[in-house]
Amino acid sequence: MELLHKIKNPRDLDKLSPLELKQLCSEIREFLITEVARSGGHLGPNLGVVETTVAIHRVFNSPQDPIIFDTGHQSYVHKLLTGRQDFSTLRTKAGLAGYPQRSESVHDVVESSHASSSLSWADGIAKSFKATNQTDRYVVAVVGDGALTGGMTWEALNNISHDNDRKLVIVVNDNGRSYAPTIGGLARYLNAVRTEKMYTRAYRASRQFFESFGLVGKLAYSAARGAGKGLLGAFSPVGLFPNLDIKYIGPVNGHDLEAMEAALRQARKYSGPVIVHAITQKGKGYDPAMLNDEDQFHAVGQIDRTTGVSLEDKSRASWTSVFSKEIVSIADRRSDVVGITAAMLHPVGLAEFASKYPKRVFDVGIAEQHAVTSAAGMAFGGLHPVVAVYATFMNRAFDQVLMDVALHKAGVTFVLDRAGVTGPDGASHHGMWDLALFQVVPGMRIASPRDAERLREELNEAVAVSDAPTLIRFSKGAANSEIKELRRTKDGVDVLFEAGNKDVLLVSVGAMATTALEVARLLESQGIGSTVIDPRWVVPVPQSVLEMSAAHRLVVTIEDGVKVGGVGTRVRQDLRAAQIDTALTEIGLPDEFLEHASRNEILERVGLTAQAIARDIVAQVVGSRIPHARALAETTETNVKI
Repeated sequence: MELLHKIKNPRDLDKLSPLELKQLCSEIREFLITEVARSGGHLGPNLGVVETTVAIHRVFNSPQDPIIFDTGHQSYVHKLLTGRQDFSTLRTKAGLAGYPQRSESVHDVVESSHASSSLSWADGIAKSFKATNQTDRYVVAVVGDGALTGGMTWEALNNISHDNDRKLVIVVNDNGRSYAPTIGGLARYLNAVRTEKMYTRAYRASRQFFESFGLVGKLAYSAARGAGKGLLGAFSPVGLFPNLDIKYIGPVNGHDLEAMEAALRQARKYSGPVIVHAITQKGKGYDPAMLNDEDQFHAVGQIDRTTGVSLEDKSRASWTSVFSKEIVSIADRRSDVVGITAAMLHPVGLAEFASKYPKRVFDVGIAEQHAVTSAAGMAFGGLHPVVAVYATFMNRAFDQVLMDVALHKAGVTFVLDRAGVTGPDGASHHGMWDLALFQVVPGMRIASPRDAERLREELNEAVAVSDAPTLIRFSKGAANSEIKELRRTKDGVDVLFEAGNKDVLLVSVGAMATTALEVARLLESQGIGSTVIDPRWVVPVPQSVLEMSAAHRLVVTIEDGVKVGGVGTRVRQDLRAAQIDTALTEIGLPDEFLEHASRNEILERVGLTAQAIARDIVAQVVGSRIPHARALAETTETNVKI
């Protein structure tokens, strides 16, 4: 890493010769493979933008010229070139973030890693520069071709093309993939541009013409290419968006540093918006990634650096894999059940369904809003769509759930993967708002399975509902081992634990059942009786939850969503409506953007552990609400210490 370690800021790149720049790119790839294999993270996308990112920083002057990454998972090279080369703490507590983060560097602009927003950001920043007469500043947006499938991108392009006297450069990082291969008409068009026969023949002919003159010809060809001829000039196709007034340069080999620099310098000459179309290879330079057809190592855990084989323990089935197998089982029995996802076929567990029934699974690209309204249309036509997305991305389609699905009483099932605290990906990837958001949708029924068996059970119950939307949410990682119920009420509430007096009713939501059971045992050791229940379907609140609440002195709801407007709030409102005056405490996540760290570290910090919850309950019940616990407090402090 002789050269990489000398790069403290982007302007250090100016001192390097073409040969040194090539060596630097090689060092960056070696660094990324070694470090990300050890820590886990987004490997494939960053290996694919090494030369492109170096070229951007050579031509533009960050942070004077803001650089926006869409999405931020392709920003590792940018971090290295802006003085952040300690990857030993990547995506760990208090360590380097996996996405751009303003608190880390003035070079980072947009922190959110939700796709398709970069062009709107760039449009707004460029308008601001124009309005404040900052005419010497450029805005650069690096957008993956997958992000171009998102509706926001097209809204932004419409506005960018309307006002064409701003210094805005759009670098399309075209590798033919989002997470998996990019789909749809745009993907077909981009593929045609990449392989256009006229362009290919002309480029080859021009190169052969120059090189036929030997060394002098090669030098002339290099000079012509640098001047924007041949590869960047007359032989270019019409462009990506020929009907929009946006200049186009490309396609350019995104791994040819000289070509990328020449294209960007040409783009810099224009006073209006320019698209630079860079063709790249996801996972470039790492054979295990390039040979992986599923996702080309888009995101990995810890892996063997040489082979790329995962080092993570996979002895327990993940929530995603449980869903994957069960949805196929349902599809075998129900020909009307179809799957929909937004560019996340493998991550959300629909790949097996798609493999077996390819005409019944629809990948709509990064277009959650379209996915939801399309699902409403499918339901009207007689199908039962299962829309599977990450919980954090479902936020983007709230209006469509409300107005297109719920208002029309459409039988659509939403399956939200990575719900709650997800860990190292940080604020924009925690799926912590779903319970608060979607419980306000009229007619919505929400389930949160506590273990794999309940996921199977509740998924079957969900697809049986044909006159209202249903939603199932589960965590990231391994599914909980089976937690058997002691009994089930007539309206489907599972009683998991009963001991002692009816002092505290613990209402657990989904995977928090294991925590609730541990809390109950800690309370029991303090002489406080408790009952633990899993409502299974948390919205609407089952009647038996209200009845059991009336029979206890204190109700405590435990959920891994925001407690403001969460399930606990819903239970409180229903208790009040039923004129049940049992005291209630809501335990959940604070209304703040949570940092990147492990799930356990975050839960411990916010007090969502069995120890913290039990202490909180003891503090409430001792000396006030539970008579027989009063004596407990009056003895010694150790009696109430947990």
